[in-house]
Parts: sequence; structure tokens; C-alpha cells
Amino acid sequence: MFPLQFLSCFFVALTTDKDEEKKKPKQGKYDISVFKRGDILEVPRTLFTHFGIYLGNNRVAHLIPDILPVISADKSAIAKMVTNNRLLLGVITKQASVRVDCVDDFAYGAEILVNHMDKVCSRLPLDGEEVARRAEKLLGSVEYSLLWYNCEHYVMYCRYGTSMSFQTYQFCKIVRKIVFSKTSSFLTLLLCLFTIVYLGCVSVYGILLTAVIPFTIWMAS
Repeated sequence: MFPLQFLSCFFVALTTDKDEEKKKPKQGKYDISVFKRGDILEVPRTLFTHFGIYLGNNRVAHLIPDILPVISADKSAIAKMVTNNRLLLGVITKQASVRVDCVDDFAYGAEILVNHMDKVCSRLPLDGEEVARRAEKLLGSVEYSLLWYNCEHYVMYCRYGTSMSFQTYQFCKIVRKIVFSKTSSFLTLLLCLFTIVYLGCVSVYGILLTAVIPFTIWMAS
């Protein structure tokens, strides 16, 4: 899922589990006959996009942050739909699992895009059965990372044979523009000069750092 989901999680976690059960979409909302085994199902959200692999028979394999498998052995509780609180704690503790849910629980009422990544990825998709086999093979607990291993990395490996995330790339690109900019270089120089003057620690090392750090940012911008 997109890195900005971390902020989204803090917002949605304010909703209690009881409220979530009330708002849970009705079963049978989606026409699963249009999905084929090995398809990538993509669910756009407010700040990120969630991905899964359709396995057939109304089953979707997807990687989702979840703290419950780490702290509980109650399989019936773990099998229930992952709530926002479980998801948030999973993100913070970097704990997740590749699990199988029905289409309704996976999409949670949102619109589903099918194989949209085929238009974006330069690699040809693998055979549907091979995609599903890979997805099933990876079921279980995994270590989660917003940037380096999220649900998009999982489905990209399963369908295209390469573990990558376009959402992560876009996020890093935005951060690079913010950090490695001419404005950032100028502000860093002012901050370094202010620190030296305020602390009164004028030294060779201080002057070098004041020159090197802003210059490095400037050259990288």
C-alpha cells in the first residue's frame, strides 16, 4: 500500500471495530464472474491503492499489515476481516500477513480495477495459473515495510516476476524534490550559519559542515 497510508491509518483508526462492523459492505456486491484466476485486483483508496491476486471461488490473496497473528493464536479471530486498528498496529510494528479473504472483505465497498497494472508494467504478465500458484505459495506471516515490501511488491512479483512498487517510486520522487531542492539547500545554509552563530562554536569543522552540507544538497538538486 502507498506510504501515505500511514497518515490515513491514524485517521481511520478513530473508527471503532464495532462501527466498522456496522459499516461493513453487504456480501455479494461484486460480480465475481468477471474475475479470472491470477488477475490483479486493484482497489483505489483515498491516499493509496490496495492490491490482491484473485485465486478463484471468491477468494483474494493479499498482503496486509496485521498485528493480531503476532499476539494471538485464535485462528477464528485472525480469520475475521482486518480492522483499521489491527492494520495500524501492523504498520507500526512492521508485521503483516499474506492472507485470503472474500472479494467483499478485500475491496470493502470500493471500486475494483482488474489487471490495470498490465498497462503500466513493461513486463508481460505470467500465466494466470502461475500467478495464483505464486500468490498461494507466499501465504503466511511476513515482515512489512511501507516503502520496501508492501501489497504492491507482492502482487508485482506474483504476476510479473519482479518485486517493485510504482507507488513507492512516486513517493520517493516527491521526497527527493522536497529534500534535494535549491530552496532546501539555501535554508540548510541559513540553518547552519544560525547554529554556528547562536552556539558560538566557530571552528574549521563547523565551517566545513556549513559549506559541505548545503553544497551537497545543491549539487543533488
